[in-house]
Amino acid sequence: MAAHNITQILDRSLDGGRVSPQEAAALLECNDLPALADAADAARMRLHGRTTTYVIDRNINYTNVCCSRCRFCAFYRHEGSPSAYVLSHDELARKIEETLALGGTRILLQGGLHPTKKLDFYTDMLRRIKCRYHIRVHGFSPPEIIHFAGLASLDAAEVLRRLIDAGLDSLPGGGAEILDDEIRRNVSPGKCTADEWISVMRAAHDLGLPTTATMVIGLGEKTRHRINHLARIRDLQDRTGGFTNFIPWTFQPTNTKLGGRPPGGFEYLRMLAVSRIFLDNIPTVQASWVTQGKAVAQAALRFGANDFGSTMIEENVVRAAGVTYRISLEEILEAIRTAGFEPRQRAG
Repeated sequence: MAAHNITQILDRSLDGGRVSPQEAAALLECNDLPALADAADAARMRLHGRTTTYVIDRNINYTNVCCSRCRFCAFYRHEGSPSAYVLSHDELARKIEETLALGGTRILLQGGLHPTKKLDFYTDMLRRIKCRYHIRVHGFSPPEIIHFAGLASLDAAEVLRRLIDAGLDSLPGGGAEILDDEIRRNVSPGKCTADEWISVMRAAHDLGLPTTATMVIGLGEKTRHRINHLARIRDLQDRTGGFTNFIPWTFQPTNTKLGGRPPGGFEYLRMLAVSRIFLDNIPTVQASWVTQGKAVAQAALRFGANDFGSTMIEENVVRAAGVTYRISLEEILEAIRTAGFEPRQRAG
């Protein structure tokens, strides 16, 4: 697309106009990173001013046993593997107590698609947590919900109702990867389809359960696949308004069957900026220091991100792929302030 057309798209975005999927595709092919940053930063400033949020929480993976066996995942284990585990009630309690002692307000509770654990296992887990601790549970994901539903011979909406009754506060957007089945058939054939992922999110929103949405780039997808993903998220948000947060991050290939090279900082920041410009109906876009490190995540605050994510007292899935960035609360606050923004802790 001609440069003057890119300029016209960005100018309209700067005026608050909506960008079409075709125009977003052109932006994803644009190499003028400063121009994309300016438009994304303007969108961020309209929505949030200089406030940048963060959360103190912990990722708790209740099991690494998974029957999906995604080719991009280095975390899962087969049932019976020497390194397979399911957290005991005492182990889960210890992790939550450590989180609370560090000022945590939320846990991200997710795990593999365990082939034998039934829905009662998860509702009991939630009730035990909520009976003992005052902490928000951001738990499970659409693939997990579809898996639970299949084992219980229930529909996804009924599974969500039972989890909400047991204490679930919000649903993370994990398992989205790229919401295009051409890619999913290659990287995660045992996981839910793109339509199923969307249907779970629609059901959650209909039940008043807030959710986030994610996107993983670097799985062999092309621009059109990325645009299909963004368009499906925006279309559902137009109908339900239930997404609170969008988190794009980059595939980490070490120790995975898929292999390859991870996208670099340029591609990540471009994707982030276009996400902020295109997803005009989702309030928050989150930086990913977990996959990009502190410096790129700090730069992301000028590319449309208004949330620095979590202190991640514990994180296992990305670490299993060989990425071990760590960051303290003090470093998060310093990164936000030195980038020219005002930090504010959020609860969930």
